[in-house]
Amino acid sequence: MTTGSMETEHIGPAGATEELTELAARLRLVVGRLHRRIRIDGRESIPPLQLSALVTVEQHGPLRLSELARREAVTAPTMSRVLAALDEQGLVIRTPDPHDARGVQIVLSDEGAARLAEVRSHRTALVARRLVRLGDGERQRIVAALPALEALLVDDD
Repeated sequence: MTTGSMETEHIGPAGATEELTELAARLRLVVGRLHRRIRIDGRESIPPLQLSALVTVEQHGPLRLSELARREAVTAPTMSRVLAALDEQGLVIRTPDPHDARGVQIVLSDEGAARLAEVRSHRTALVARRLVRLGDGERQRIVAALPALEALLVDDD
């Protein structure tokens, strides 16, 4: 595959073509490395799993510990430690579960929402500084590619 535009080709039932496989590998590599650079350059005070848990609580909360652990693909004991750290920092609030007197639900605190906004703002600024290094044509190609990249986020049902 060249670095220019890729012609659309039919993908047969046998699987991905070499060109599609190469595209997938390059995309995976660039997205992974860019994400890593943002994480490293961001130097956030919140570790990645804690940050991910905060985002999940923000998007899907209130959540029980078990549901949060399932969504984050970690064990309940691991999530319990993560929540203890988040609770200690005042980033989440544990509230009684209205459906189970023994259970609790986790919601984002105002401080948690503020910290998420701060991290997002900082990471956006980091990406903006990288985008400035590109020429207008390269930025326009990224703008044109965004709808397709966003479509990759939609899960198969």
